[in-house]
Amino acid sequence: MKQATCRWAIRIALVLLLGPAPRLSAQLTAELDSFWAEVSKTVESGDFDGYAATYHPDAVVIFGDTTQPISEALAGWEAGFDDTRTGLLEASVDFRFSERRNDATTAHETGIFRYSAFSPADDGSVQYVHFEALLVRKDRWMMMMEFQRGAATEAEWAALEGEE
Repeated sequence: MKQATCRWAIRIALVLLLGPAPRLSAQLTAELDSFWAEVSKTVESGDFDGYAATYHPDAVVIFGDTTQPISEALAGWEAGFDDTRTGLLEASVDFRFSERRNDATTAHETGIFRYSAFSPADDGSVQYVHFEALLVRKDRWMMMMEFQRGAATEAEWAALEGEE
C-alpha cells in the first residue's frame, strides 16, 4: 500500500512541477493530420518517392525488437509501391491515434495503423499495427522514427475511432 501511495505522490508532484502533458493546438493538429493524409495518399497512389520524402534521411524504423535505417526498409517496400502504381496491387493505410504530444518543432504520435493490400491474384490482407512515430519539423514535418510495436486487433482499431 505504501508503494502505491508513493507512486501517486510522485505523479502529483510531477504534474505540479511540469504541468499537464501538452495538448495539440488546432493548427498543429491540422498540420500533423495533413502529414498523415499525405502518407496515406502516397501509399494509395504508389508514389514511392513521395512516401520516402515523409521520412527524414536519417530516420530509423523499428520492427518489434529489430531496428534498421529507413533506407533499408524503403528498399524492401519499393516493389509494393511499384505494384500499386502499375495497378497490380491496391494498397491503403489509415491512422488512428491514442496519444499525440508535440511542441512547435517535434511530435510524438502513438496509435494504430490499418494497412490493406489487395491484388487480383489473392484475397489480400488487412493488418492492424500498434505504432509510435517521432517527427520533426524543419521546412515540413518528417518522421525520424517509426516503431511498429506489434499486431493490433480490429477491436482495438475500432476503439480509437473517436480519437482521430
